[in-house]
Amino acid sequence: MTSMSRARVARRIAAGAAYGGGGIGLAGAAAVGLVVAEVQLARRRVGVGTPARVPNAQGLYGGTLPTAGEPPLRLLMLGDSTAAGQGVHRAGQTPGALLASGLAAVAERPVRLGSVALPGACSDDLDRQVTLALADPDRVPDICVIMIGANDVTHRMPATRSVRHLSAAVRRLRTAGAEVVVGTCPDLGTIERVRQPLRWLARRASRQLAAAQTIGVVEQGGRTVSLGDLLGPEFAENPRELFGPDYYHPSAEGYATAAMAVLPSVCAALGLWPAEEEHPDALRREGFLPVARAAAEAASEAGTEVAAAMPTGPRGPWALLKRRRRRRVAEAEPTSPSGV
Repeated sequence: MTSMSRARVARRIAAGAAYGGGGIGLAGAAAVGLVVAEVQLARRRVGVGTPARVPNAQGLYGGTLPTAGEPPLRLLMLGDSTAAGQGVHRAGQTPGALLASGLAAVAERPVRLGSVALPGACSDDLDRQVTLALADPDRVPDICVIMIGANDVTHRMPATRSVRHLSAAVRRLRTAGAEVVVGTCPDLGTIERVRQPLRWLARRASRQLAAAQTIGVVEQGGRTVSLGDLLGPEFAENPRELFGPDYYHPSAEGYATAAMAVLPSVCAALGLWPAEEEHPDALRREGFLPVARAAAEAASEAGTEVAAAMPTGPRGPWALLKRRRRRRVAEAEPTSPSGV
């Protein structure tokens, strides 16, 4: 599918989500039965080897850094097993821990990490998660990172419904004062033990949903980062290294690659990224685009950020597409007992 075609589909899905449309299919209704059958077979193949317990990474990072009288920054993870860090054994290997330690280093300020992410969650669980996140109005997170979408595809949730739930979650968090960065639906076509033709269909469905998610998130004031093939060509080239022992969830190295891609957007949302990098770089093919086109391009290239940039014009909302440089994030462990 071309970028322009994907942009048109994403616009339709996002419009259906905003205006209560029905179930616009992700990969075509005729293919859904085949996709579901293959997914069930793949699940039986990849279900062995996943650690039953998700490491608890909640706690304080950068605890030895000076606070200058300010409380620690609050980072909250929402979403599914990817946000929770399923597939690794150590807390410091989870994306939340990697992001918290990286953010603390950039901000030169402690970061308190919390999580309400739930393995197996679809986008319709975000309402519950956001309610938990905002339960205490005096402890609203400074920044929320949402990773969601893979289970929506495999559970055949209509794309319009999926985007509607995500958009509502972003709207609630932004209204409460939190910044929001969303890691969009990963490319399910990279799962090594998934056979054709599911691989092609899963890749198409994943990218369609990712593009539609981007439109919905940006329109609510959030930013997105394309997770794609887990954020870099090395994932497709080294699936055995970047997948965990079940060949389905990311490995520690896969999560570190994801964190490297998301961290710059988290820092930029909080005003912590170098000012010179906030301007589009023509050499990296960055620039201002209609949001649907930016969303389609981002879905095709992992690690690409899309953020609102300009008021709505004749061609609809505009966005800034950024291909931020990825920087390595050191693995870290909580420096205090777990707690939000």
